[in-house]
Amino acid sequence: MRPPGRLPHRRRWLPRARTDVDVRTALGVVGALLAWFALAFVPPAAVALAAGEPPWPFLVTGSAVALTGLALKRLTGPRPPLGVREGFLVVAVWLLAPAFGAVPFLLGDVPQLDRPADAWFEAMSGFTATGATVVGDLDALGPDMLFWRQFSHWLGGAGIIVLALAVLPRLRIGGRELLRSELPGPVEIETLGETVRGTARRLWKVYLAVTAAGVLALAALGWAGLDRRMGLFDAFSYATSAVSLGGFAPHDDSARGLAPVTQWVLCGLMAVAGVNLLRLYRLAVLRQVRAAARDEELKLYAVLLVVGSGVVTAELWAAGDAGGAGALRHGAFQAVSVMTTTGFATVDWAAWGTAATLTLLALMFAGACAGSASGSVKVVRHLVIFRFARRELEQAVHPDAVLPVRVSGRVIGGQVLRSVLLYALLYLLVLAVGTFGLALDAGADAGGAGVFTTLGAAAACLGNVGPAFGELGPAGSYAPLGGASKVILGALMLLGRIEIVPLAVLLRRGYWRA
Repeated sequence: MRPPGRLPHRRRWLPRARTDVDVRTALGVVGALLAWFALAFVPPAAVALAAGEPPWPFLVTGSAVALTGLALKRLTGPRPPLGVREGFLVVAVWLLAPAFGAVPFLLGDVPQLDRPADAWFEAMSGFTATGATVVGDLDALGPDMLFWRQFSHWLGGAGIIVLALAVLPRLRIGGRELLRSELPGPVEIETLGETVRGTARRLWKVYLAVTAAGVLALAALGWAGLDRRMGLFDAFSYATSAVSLGGFAPHDDSARGLAPVTQWVLCGLMAVAGVNLLRLYRLAVLRQVRAAARDEELKLYAVLLVVGSGVVTAELWAAGDAGGAGALRHGAFQAVSVMTTTGFATVDWAAWGTAATLTLLALMFAGACAGSASGSVKVVRHLVIFRFARRELEQAVHPDAVLPVRVSGRVIGGQVLRSVLLYALLYLLVLAVGTFGLALDAGADAGGAGVFTTLGAAAACLGNVGPAFGELGPAGSYAPLGGASKVILGALMLLGRIEIVPLAVLLRRGYWRA
């Protein structure tokens, strides 16, 4: 008999909630994305025709991408809406864009990119807006390949911004939830769009407007005779790299051969591109100047740019590496370029003294604002971690006090705090593992590399900065590294771009089972 007062055990008859991953839904979304991505191969094909180069490498690749996307859409058929679990899988398929993007390099008879590892590395660097390169002689590339290389940066930056502002917050990844909680009222939510499609459309318009403004500003310098090197193609190349915070340049000397006024314009363009795109939208369209003044991340970002520029400039003066207005220009440009993870260079910073080099290494871990195309940790996460550490120290003295963590006047919940701390921990762990892997391969293939050079390469690629130090600095390239090192660095670029967590989730066995 059943003891009195107890209900019968009916757990096995209760309906079971669906918790498994609907791969069909994820593949359907990937197919739709690939179908749109196929259109990206039309502009470089047009440039190839205009330059007298064969367009078939781009046409063949674009056709293959379109067929793959349409086949996935057709095979998956009608599917349920995309959920959080499927969203992780979609984000992690960021690998497909560089894989397809490398094909034109292999088909186009590019001697410096004729090996699959090199072509994949260059494409991965382009679509993740990193800026690391294995090409030692850019002048040997045709206009079509140069255009595709730059265009991949711009496409990657656009995808990164939509990923950061429309997709990752819904997956509750890292500190991206702060972007959603940063929307204070229903008016702004309606303006930006409640759906991913509506948000993406408006963000792309802002991204396109900033790019167009950058191209016109740089081209105007050439038209006015202030920088005779700045033609329309160079203006497009430098503007797309600056707005996407990538760092690819159409010339081997990066920004070193540009006129000083052009370098200052590029410096300002990088600084603006490092601002949260939602904030730019509200400043330009909604005229919300007061809201920008209350944005603690934006204020800290500006302070770090100014302080970093001042510190590097002072170190250049003290070490005698540069003087006068040149030291100010080089110091400010390199501090902004490295902190925003762009990677442009007006000088070979690898030849600077220890103090300036260590300052640049520290700036690699700062990053720009969340919601920009920047890589690295991001300013808002540093702000949250600092506020959390201060709260814990105060609570150690006053254990009964209720001390919430606030950013820009808003309380940061426990789940967001945990996700930010998790991301910081994973970031350092991946950096350590990547550095160790590079050290092993460098010792085997390249006769050994310095510890600082190895650490700098891992930090530059994980933070999507691009150029590192030593022979991997702005005056060199990643071409001398072995194949295994290039694969490791390409994986670090990918992990840094998708914020580590999606791939870490996919590697868990519990993700794939109900």
